[in-house]
Amino acid sequence: MHHRALVVLCLAGLLAACGSDRPKPEQPVAPSAPKTVKKSDEPGPLPAYQRELSGTLMEIPAGAEVELALLVIDERGRPQRLLASSDLTGTGQALPYHLRFNPEAFPAGARVELRGRASRSGQLIMHLPPQRIVQAETQTTGPLRFEKAP
Repeated sequence: MHHRALVVLCLAGLLAACGSDRPKPEQPVAPSAPKTVKKSDEPGPLPAYQRELSGTLMEIPAGAEVELALLVIDERGRPQRLLASSDLTGTGQALPYHLRFNPEAFPAGARVELRGRASRSGQLIMHLPPQRIVQAETQTTGPLRFEKAP
């Protein structure tokens, strides 16, 4: 009986040793290419298959997280489909935006709106009144003002 207890103890020790996590060898880090800093927020040339909404968001507080979305809206005013979206960070100054979308996804005869919201620490602080977009063409909305959230 003493012999069996020793065998069980040895097997348990062997299983424990085999089941432990062995430290993974460190992967050598390849030197990365130096990051290039864009001098402007321009996204580059517009591909022929895309269109773009652009403009300026006014009075967005510094550090606020801004979400813009181009949405297909149903007859009850509810979003049905996302056509394009963009996330920006407020700077306290006029904030330029560029929202690219595929004109083929733009439904004929449907209501399409540009909507936006700004939050800080996960709490909604401002929202953009819905802006109706009638044509699937490149256009500038001009300066847009967010309103304080209720």
